[in-house]
Amino acid sequence: MKVIRTSNYGEMSRTAGELIIEKIRSNQQLTLGLATGSTPKGVYEYLISDHWQNGTSYKNITTINLDEYIGLRNDHPNSYHIFMRKNLFDLLDIPLAETFIPDGTADDLETECLRYENLIKEKGGIDLQLLGIGQNGHIGFNEPGTPFKSRTHIVTLAESTRQANSRFFPSFREVPAQAITMGISTIFESREILLLASGAAKAEAVARLINGDSDENFPASALKLHRNVTIIADEAALKLV
Repeated sequence: MKVIRTSNYGEMSRTAGELIIEKIRSNQQLTLGLATGSTPKGVYEYLISDHWQNGTSYKNITTINLDEYIGLRNDHPNSYHIFMRKNLFDLLDIPLAETFIPDGTADDLETECLRYENLIKEKGGIDLQLLGIGQNGHIGFNEPGTPFKSRTHIVTLAESTRQANSRFFPSFREVPAQAITMGISTIFESREILLLASGAAKAEAVARLINGDSDENFPASALKLHRNVTIIADEAALKLV
């Protein structure tokens, strides 16, 4: 597990963006695993800026997102479909047909989980997976206690996760209680993993990830068993390390 220390959120985002761009330029058919939320937004802004200034192309790139809320239509303003279009896809030259996010309104959600697993396999697996980390150690929407062997599945969100995400909704009551997420084993099969962390609120989680043992009660600790993980974090997130 490699740790890159940066001074602040901006430097963290730029460092991660440069790494992703380097991967794209060396493999123009890269399959990228993407995340949502406030942590990767700066990275996406960097990728967009580079695309417009330097012409880095995404025409042959495939993206596969980690998760989506259950019950939100794809055109709901708080869906991850809209988040990704607004913050990345609509501002690049990537074909939308090659951007994949779980369908949280599928008639049969279990079948949707299986479909998503098969999709990842059909695309040849994920070359580089971008992750954040929750204060309770969740990756994707895999909450504490999720088995490391889990595949894409339906999850009931912890109250702390819903509280953390409530800032994006008019009220806590409107935050969905469930989601579809890639499982820990699904994430683990990515050839390379890039985990981002910023701010003092993530310090305890980052310290536990780096210094603690591998434990299903702390989902991110599965990454300690992966052979190619890079953590890019700012000083505040690394203050306990």
